[in-house]
Amino acid sequence: MCIQSSEDIMPHPALRIQPRLRGLLFALLSLVLLLHPAGARAGADDTYDQDTVLQAAIEFFGQSAEGLAKVIEKAFKDHGRPVGYIRGEEVAGAVTVGLAYGQGELTLKNGQTARVYWQGPSIGFDLGLNASKVFVLVYNLKDLERIYQRFPGVDGSLYWAAGVGMNYQRRDDIVLAPIRLGVGWRAGASVGYMHYSRERRWLPL
Repeated sequence: MCIQSSEDIMPHPALRIQPRLRGLLFALLSLVLLLHPAGARAGADDTYDQDTVLQAAIEFFGQSAEGLAKVIEKAFKDHGRPVGYIRGEEVAGAVTVGLAYGQGELTLKNGQTARVYWQGPSIGFDLGLNASKVFVLVYNLKDLERIYQRFPGVDGSLYWAAGVGMNYQRRDDIVLAPIRLGVGWRAGASVGYMHYSRERRWLPL
């Protein structure tokens, strides 16, 4: 039986790592492990997939609609996965020029929530007053506080399918996609802007 001495099993001097270098490598490895997983998961962990959004919208509106699936599919095709959504209610009236007021709860995938109010003018195509539920997809909102500003409507962004309407509002890289269901929805809501605020405002400024 042959027993190797400690000298026999020691690595070659060229392969030995000095204590200081070993400590530096360990610190760098720890930093990479700390930062890399968060960056790698950001795309999936901080956004909603299409099935989850559709199910949330169906539960919110209280019914399954073919048009709802189509407009959500359109939003995902145009802008990808949203970071959050707003579930709210809106009252709008128009005599050619309309006004809309709403309120809702913003929910981000990262767990942040906030109460949101909105108000703004639009060009309407009917007379009268209507109330509706609104489900707003939220894209590229990295700082929750940035929701509180004006979002102009994007001309030509109106999309309509089987009684469900959607248009886009944009400010810089942030995109909002309000979805409305049912009779009385105004196509003219895509023209104008919405001002999202922390508190209710009666003047749409």
